[in-house]
Amino acid sequence: MPKHSWKIGDIVIDNQVVIAPMAGISNPAFRVICKQFGAGLIYTEMVSDKALYYDNEKTIGMTAVEENEHPLALQLFGHDIETMVYAAKLMDEKTNCDIIDINMGCPVTKIVKSNAGSALMKDPEHAIAMVKAVVENVKKPVTVKMRIGWDLEHINCVELAKGLEAVGVAAIAVHGRTKKQMYEGHADWSYIKMVKDAVSIPVIGNGDIHCGEDAKRMLEETGCDAVMVGRGVLGDPWLIKDIVAYLECGEHLEAVSLQEKFAMARLHAKRLMDLKGEHIGIREMRGHAAWYVKGLPKSHRLKDALTKIASYQDLEDILSAYEKEYAAYPQKSDF
Repeated sequence: MPKHSWKIGDIVIDNQVVIAPMAGISNPAFRVICKQFGAGLIYTEMVSDKALYYDNEKTIGMTAVEENEHPLALQLFGHDIETMVYAAKLMDEKTNCDIIDINMGCPVTKIVKSNAGSALMKDPEHAIAMVKAVVENVKKPVTVKMRIGWDLEHINCVELAKGLEAVGVAAIAVHGRTKKQMYEGHADWSYIKMVKDAVSIPVIGNGDIHCGEDAKRMLEETGCDAVMVGRGVLGDPWLIKDIVAYLECGEHLEAVSLQEKFAMARLHAKRLMDLKGEHIGIREMRGHAAWYVKGLPKSHRLKDALTKIASYQDLEDILSAYEKEYAAYPQKSDF
């Protein structure tokens, strides 16, 4: 196995950079780009157990896995044991995923109100029983992504991790924030270390990874097996390649040129259109396009224009005009 590789169950993962599941983001168009830039493991956006149970066509479509996405974890959210087992078996038998992940970390009100996501951390006995039933009914490795607890007064990630390991979970990802923190404040990596020290299965550390130095520090401070990167890669898939390189050789890659950024934005848009058609794909691209141009000169004006695109030609016209205006800039620059 490669020097920085590790395993979840019998699934070999080539490096220590994992891309987090992001709702509305982690579709095949985005995931393939992450894989292209060297991610060791990628997650799908979370899918509903109830939607799969009731044969929702759109949700079933979200479980499709492309050939060049492996290894991939397909993430499931829910609360009821019967429907979670049904959905997990469907993923196990009918999809091409490598790993089945259970979401215990999503803090969004809609998910929490259904007693799923991070709400499961408020009832660890039920959470462990639910996961046990899933593990017993599927052949693929089962993992869990969770937070450190509901709030600072109810931090139970260590006890929950021990219980999950006992029922056969193959790996755990820990986001170093509570549900109450949402995505604010700082992630407390000390709890990731506590989880890693308490279990023998792989632990993935998540929270506040913005560069190679952050990733290396998390690995060293917590002893975790891999780092999970989320929002930092939006519009910047080069971050994946840079972190991989930094962990392997302690060096950063060259800065990315304006032309490279825009070429990837165009490719991302085309992949979204292939996946969802131009009408929907381009509307979803509005947010991605704004992330791709973050930090560029006069980016506020550029972002404003990109949030209104209604066709691929609109995107092309805006990017081409900007490229022409800034043609005098160096090909390589620290945008």
